[in-house]
Amino acid sequence: MSKHDRWSRLLQHLAENGRLEVEEAASVLEVSAATIRRDLDELAEQQLLVRTRGGAIAHGVSYELPLRYRSVHNAAEKRRIAEAVADQIGQGIVVGINGGTTTTEVARALIIRAAGDGAEQVAGTPAPSVTLVTNALNIASEAAVRPQIKLVLTGGVARPQTYELVGPLASGVMSDVALDVAILGVDGVDSRLGLMTHHEEEASISRLFAERAHRVIVAADSSKLGRRAFARICGLDRIDVLVTDSAASGEMIARLTDAGIEVISV
Repeated sequence: MSKHDRWSRLLQHLAENGRLEVEEAASVLEVSAATIRRDLDELAEQQLLVRTRGGAIAHGVSYELPLRYRSVHNAAEKRRIAEAVADQIGQGIVVGINGGTTTTEVARALIIRAAGDGAEQVAGTPAPSVTLVTNALNIASEAAVRPQIKLVLTGGVARPQTYELVGPLASGVMSDVALDVAILGVDGVDSRLGLMTHHEEEASISRLFAERAHRVIVAADSSKLGRRAFARICGLDRIDVLVTDSAASGEMIARLTDAGIEVISV
């Protein structure tokens, strides 16, 4: 197992449990305790966790795992969710999409489908089959080279944890566009408070996506359902469709359905 994979597993465990022990982690990852101690020391130097005697705890009360270490978690479920979300998107519409691992997979699915649509057109520069509005730098970098995608990137200040642009410059662009569909990734879906994320400025931009869209689709794996985070994006009444995986609890699906949301489980 590579160091990057070990770090991803260690940080994911911290995100889910708040703490970890060296001996337990060494057993699960099938490496020596000395290797785990070195990994934890290096992660602590990057301020990604706090070292304790015999292990580590999450850095801060509301722990946000950097995007580069989240991509391996629930990867298969996120790809299935992404395909199901892409099934909801027709040609020629304007799609807004925020940052995150699941929405990145959605963007990739849309890009692949748009490329296929473009291949069926006559020779020459294909007309854009999707207009994509995003504040995520990693999504924009993949879409920018695709002639079938008309890309609109918001301004703003980049957050290194998520590659998202936030702040007044991003808000300025969002106030001047209208979206057919907003596709939102979130850190939590609470039956009372609605959609939530770890960072207040990301919540603000995601809220603008929802407000500017005729239809809102949430892409969230089952680990996000019933979870709260620090900042509220919007209430459940603003959501039209939620796409999740088959591990979602029946009770949570029932609550969302009762709130008027179409739930698609894949």
